[in-house]
Amino acid sequence: MEPGLSVVRQLAVGSPGRWQGILRALLTTAAALIAYVPTQTLGLQEGFWAAITAIAVTQGEWRLTRTTARDQLLGAAIGGLVALAMVLAVGRHLWSYGLAVGVAAVCCALVRLPAAGRLSGITATIVLLVPSGIYSAGDIAFWRVSEVAWGVIVAVSLVWIVERFREWVGGGRGTLR
Repeated sequence: MEPGLSVVRQLAVGSPGRWQGILRALLTTAAALIAYVPTQTLGLQEGFWAAITAIAVTQGEWRLTRTTARDQLLGAAIGGLVALAMVLAVGRHLWSYGLAVGVAAVCCALVRLPAAGRLSGITATIVLLVPSGIYSAGDIAFWRVSEVAWGVIVAVSLVWIVERFREWVGGGRGTLR
């Protein structure tokens, strides 16, 4: 076996310690950059949310990545919808903000996604508390959910590709433990 191929195989099939840490760092970095770079072209206003989401979603294995992605995306969508409804119904106030965070978390719990509740509160906070300037609450909610969705798509796609590669090289062992 060629020396270079040995390193690739070690990275791909789960060698201990530092190689796995290096691979995860490279994967997370790639996800962040790929999520951030095209955001202006995609029309997203605050592309850093896509990068942050990609970093948060990128996990060491497909199952965890998929679960985290679901929680991020549904949490953002629920938080955005609840916050938008609150702004349209009663406006932006401290009490409406608090109510929106609580209602969004309860909605997530009711659909059996309690981890998404924390994330719904983040989106509700962005919609209700971040100064909007010339943009409506609807615009802010839409962009936030779109940015999260883009970050999720990038992270899930990269982890899926890396796992398929690892299975191909390593004979079925696909996780990045």
